[in-house]
Amino acid sequence: MARFYITTPIYYANDAPHVGTAYTTVNADALARWHRLIGDETKFLTGTDEHGQKVADAAAKNDQSPQEWTDLKSQQFRQAWEALDISYDDFIRTTEPRHHRAVQHFLQKIHDNGYTELGVYQGLYCVSCEDYKKESDLVDGLCAIHLRPVELLEEENYFFKLSAFGDRLLQWYEDHPDAIVPATKRNEALGIIKAGLDDISITRTSTKWGVEVPWDPAHVFYVWYDALINYLTAIGYGEDSERFEYWWPAVHHLLGKDIIRFHCVWWPAMCMAAGIEPPAHFFVSGWLLVSGEKMAKSGGNQVTPAAMVAEYGVDAFRYHLLRDTPLGADGDFSFEGVTARYNADLANNLGNLVARVSTVVGSKCGGIGPAPDPSSRLSAVAAEVVADTSAAWEAGQPHLALEATWRLIRETNAELETSEPWKSEPGPAVDAVLGSALEALRIVALLASPAMPATSAEIWRRLGLTGDPAQCRVPDDAAWGGYAGGLTVERGSPLFPRRKE
Repeated sequence: MARFYITTPIYYANDAPHVGTAYTTVNADALARWHRLIGDETKFLTGTDEHGQKVADAAAKNDQSPQEWTDLKSQQFRQAWEALDISYDDFIRTTEPRHHRAVQHFLQKIHDNGYTELGVYQGLYCVSCEDYKKESDLVDGLCAIHLRPVELLEEENYFFKLSAFGDRLLQWYEDHPDAIVPATKRNEALGIIKAGLDDISITRTSTKWGVEVPWDPAHVFYVWYDALINYLTAIGYGEDSERFEYWWPAVHHLLGKDIIRFHCVWWPAMCMAAGIEPPAHFFVSGWLLVSGEKMAKSGGNQVTPAAMVAEYGVDAFRYHLLRDTPLGADGDFSFEGVTARYNADLANNLGNLVARVSTVVGSKCGGIGPAPDPSSRLSAVAAEVVADTSAAWEAGQPHLALEATWRLIRETNAELETSEPWKSEPGPAVDAVLGSALEALRIVALLASPAMPATSAEIWRRLGLTGDPAQCRVPDDAAWGGYAGGLTVERGSPLFPRRKE
């Protein structure tokens, strides 16, 4: 059995869930669900990043302790992901004792291996990024990401000797050419390394809200340095070596393009310095843009997952996020775009097919679904769709997987338009057409379940099948002929009532 360990970035507890964070999380969830569907042993991690000066300042502004504030904010993310049917196996918080222990163990290793040194840092600092900036990183004197002023800070810090790892990182990426996808983001990471690496400040004395440095308690670890280690904490680093060694080679980090430097440059070097292998794989996604700008709290252009679920339903929103913005590319979010996709793919295609087949089975077969035709043209289409869908999920391309799955929906609708069983007398010919349509729907429900788990389960139920498609296995259970026939088919209410555009 293969192993698949997928992580999202842990979300900053000073923010709130929005469509941009939902995009990353739903993609990770769908990939995790797919790997469970093919029988891989799967672990899916998400959580919240809760340290740093920005959090401490926000807590004070709201007359709360940092812990009280992060308890509240972390719960908001849990609630958002529950509403989106996110199937994480572990939700980590960086304020947990297990994480503090892992951070101290990991960074003590780096310190003992000679890759830290004490110094004084003076530089331009963006509080929103929790990161120092170079002049070249600014736009008109503002942080290029948050468009906010930076501050000139000076304090005693410990530094990580990142500069010692340039050649090792380049060699590692040469030896692992597929470690970062898409290739454009790999080139971006290599460009950062080739431009020259400076040592980086990894501790703070100006704040106490963080993980204490074990060899110098006057310092706490810099929030980014602490946060990256969550991926190790969740698999027992420093406490359960067997579990850590079991899962770490199978790790896949899903991250936004704005944090490539932290994940694809700093993080592999940190792992090397601590004596462990760098992460195996990075999926780098783009941004969801609103009017050309990144969706963010500071921009005032957030759309909440709760609002989208209330407007469109959970699975329709999940489908939009997965179908309309390929991983690696920026996407342009608009309500008009969501509605257009909803009507085209969900109402007109999938919803119409379920309603049409169940209605005709009711009128021509007494509501009992017939068995599929083994020689149906759709059997060959289904085999191609299963292969194409599987390949796309394996490549980390949910949009292509769904595009492939929807081909079977379109072909089945076309087959019904050609044969028009509603115009024929009941008999073997009608049974063959309707049985094949029911089998196509069974396979669609199975293949679409990582993206639309509740909808797939409802289609499964309406076909008279027991259990849950998520408990099946691809490819075996997606082979043509799995619908035995003789089952009661329920029409039910429209799955996706058409919306006004």
